Amino acid sequence: MPFVFGFVAHLNTTAASLGAPSERAIDWEKERAFWSFQRPLAHALPQVRLKSWPRQRLDTFVLSKLEANRMEPAPGAEARVLLRRVTFDITGLPPTPDEIAAFCSDKSQDAYERLVERLLSSSRFGERLASLWLPLARYGEDQAHQVGDDTKYFYPNAFRYREWVIDAFNANLPYDRFLRLQLAADKVEGMTSKNLAALGFLGLGPKYYNRDRLEVQADEWEDRVDTVCRTVLGLTVACARCHDHKFDPVTMSDYYALAGVFASTRLVNKTPDGLNSKEDTQAGKLSLASLHIVEDTEKPQDLPIFLRGNVDRKGPVVARRFPTLFTGPDAPPFKDGFGRRELADALASPQNPLTARVFANRLWGQFFGKPLAAAPSNFGHSGSPPTHPELLNDLSYRFIGNGWNVKSLIRELVLSSTYRQASVGSPSAVAQDPSNQWFGRMNRRRLTVEQWRDSVLSFTGELDQAGGKSTELDDPKNLRRTVYARVSRLKLNDVLMQFDYPDANVHAESRNVTTTSVQKLFVLNSTFMLERARVLTAALMKALPRAQDSERVSALYSLVLGRVPRSSERNLALDFLGKPQAGTMSRWEQYAHVLLASNELFYLD
Repeated sequence: MPFVFGFVAHLNTTAASLGAPSERAIDWEKERAFWSFQRPLAHALPQVRLKSWPRQRLDTFVLSKLEANRMEPAPGAEARVLLRRVTFDITGLPPTPDEIAAFCSDKSQDAYERLVERLLSSSRFGERLASLWLPLARYGEDQAHQVGDDTKYFYPNAFRYREWVIDAFNANLPYDRFLRLQLAADKVEGMTSKNLAALGFLGLGPKYYNRDRLEVQADEWEDRVDTVCRTVLGLTVACARCHDHKFDPVTMSDYYALAGVFASTRLVNKTPDGLNSKEDTQAGKLSLASLHIVEDTEKPQDLPIFLRGNVDRKGPVVARRFPTLFTGPDAPPFKDGFGRRELADALASPQNPLTARVFANRLWGQFFGKPLAAAPSNFGHSGSPPTHPELLNDLSYRFIGNGWNVKSLIRELVLSSTYRQASVGSPSAVAQDPSNQWFGRMNRRRLTVEQWRDSVLSFTGELDQAGGKSTELDDPKNLRRTVYARVSRLKLNDVLMQFDYPDANVHAESRNVTTTSVQKLFVLNSTFMLERARVLTAALMKALPRAQDSERVSALYSLVLGRVPRSSERNLALDFLGKPQAGTMSRWEQYAHVLLASNELFYLD
């Protein structure tokens, strides 16, 4: 009998799971007490003993943690190291020898502050920040699937979205406005808006063949929900497509309420006259002024819950709305048109507990080498709590209060004593905190593929600063910044892939850092690098036609590594250069190649 009753109970449970959804009971008040679901608040500065060290508010929070763990901050970085660090971090490019000499000789008290202002005002700033944002937005210019030469599902002029992102960061567009335009520029400013390219955030999402089938459409809606929620909220809402979220207070109703917003949009190629091109038009045949964006469908669509994610098994219909966690269970559904405008407002609201916190954490990770909360796109229960919760709260609160000013937040980060530390701490401090979770020293970081390739081209004097339409990195004539390279979902360029550029098919919260033999083989043997060594040598000889070899060695070190060679390095170089030529490259070309391939070039101290 126990077996019979148990079997019947199992059948009942199975039947319930296949029938109408039974959403788990959630204690909403308890959930809102979770660290990331509380609105950011300003925090009083903690008491510290080393009162002379903090330069910015954030320093006091960092120092408090260090002192609580009986640690001291590392000494300040030397001038040339700090200059190289902050120039790469803000512009993605290295400083020139003249800039190094000028900064190291400037003894005025505000020399560093003036340097930071100059870098933040550079048009290179937007290109650097775009390298953070575009992988979050899973920026790509084609599809992962292609049949023959069919490009009708490719994106004409995807670079217009990239161009808009760069311009927005350079113009210091407030972050809340930055988000609103990417979700609903047409609703915020109308169809004559100059910011319609911002809608590429949604419009450049994956498109699949057989798009008239409901199950294919459901996959596309999932991409939009996942990308928007992980990028802006740091929540894995798409996990609730087939069942209530296993860890976070997100139900299937919440998921389908958001999916309904994206089900009420369609992807279109918008021509300059405001008309839509035919859906089967090949991407290459559209004018350069066409945009691939989203617009509303003919009528809004509230979706039913697809039981177990199966589109053939429909549960109750869910009205389009924001997740219950943020609004409460009795909040009204979206009423303004199709929902994108209201969704954008909800995401960019100062009342939203996550938006500012998630972006502040991303910027911290960008400039300090590791975020305060280790999972930048997962601020839920399965993510990681911040090492410095009061600091993250305080930064987020003041970010909102300062008008969502991105440059202002970055300015505070790089002007801080925490940022200005050397990357080498005392042996005892390293032993006590090997992962540097308390930020008692600066994290040594490897350059991204964009920073590294752009540096090599800048050293040779070949770097083309022009923007515009994407070009292939494999093109020998492509000497533009790497951010302007074509990013393919079908086949990511080999150089981008080898040097850890993220997969463009999905939202990428961070970049993996790998060290492989293929990377070094490319640096040592590729046509690109061999040609750069030749060009660099020719430029050196032209600039210093009558100089001694020792002077030329010093000039190369100053240009490529930003420092003077040590006596042992100089002697080694002169010994190598004095030997007979071997191979097709001259000794100077080989030596220039060695410096361009050096490990030191790849890393920021």
